[in-house]
Formats: sequence, C-alpha cells, structure tokens
Amino acid sequence: MEVDFSLPAERVIRSLNQVIEWRGQPKTIRCDNGPELISGKLMAWAAERGIEIAHIKPENPQQNAYVERYNRTVRYEWLGQYLFGSLTEMQAHGTRWLWTYNNERPNMGLGGITPKQKLAMLA
Repeated sequence: MEVDFSLPAERVIRSLNQVIEWRGQPKTIRCDNGPELISGKLMAWAAERGIEIAHIKPENPQQNAYVERYNRTVRYEWLGQYLFGSLTEMQAHGTRWLWTYNNERPNMGLGGITPKQKLAMLA
C-alpha cells in the first residue's frame, strides 16, 4: 500500500511493477482519469509491456465499481477512524489493515471467503 499526500506517475509505476512481480502482469488496468494515471510516463510504461490502460469515462465511477467500493472501505474502516501523527504511522497502519483485509476479513462479494482464499482456489 502506498500512502502519501500525492502519488506521481513514477511512484504509481514503481508500485505497479511490484504488484506485477508478485501477481503477474495483467492484460488491462482499469483506472480513473487522475493526473498520475493519464501521464505520458504511465502510458509509455504500459505500452512497453503490452498492458492496456482502460480509463473510465469522467464522472462515471460506477465503471470502476470494485475499486470505488474498496476505496470507500479504506476511508470508513481505517482512514476515517484514526488521527495519524505522520505518513510513516499511516503507512504502517495501512499495511497492517491491508494484510487483515486480504487474509482475515471475509468478503461477502466473494461468498464469505477472504481474497487470499479466493486466489488459492483459482491457482
């Protein structure tokens, strides 16, 4: 989990490279039209790897419903519940929360199992 006041394209690319190393390369990445996600650097990175960047239409967050739902969960379950003293503290808390979210918290959208269990079933 990357935590900061803003995430420039270089940081987004670094994070995506990490995810690809852990999970494999996707064919498509669906995202909104934030400045870091429409940058020439990100588009060149994706083109080099043969990854399609599928931007949702402006003002249509329902086109990226899973991410929007996840973002809402992040806001309400931990971001809005605490006062953080530093970005380091926020990063540590976010990393712990993400581990719990993926490994311990049943997801009703996945039939009451964790995302980790779902990935194991698909393997």
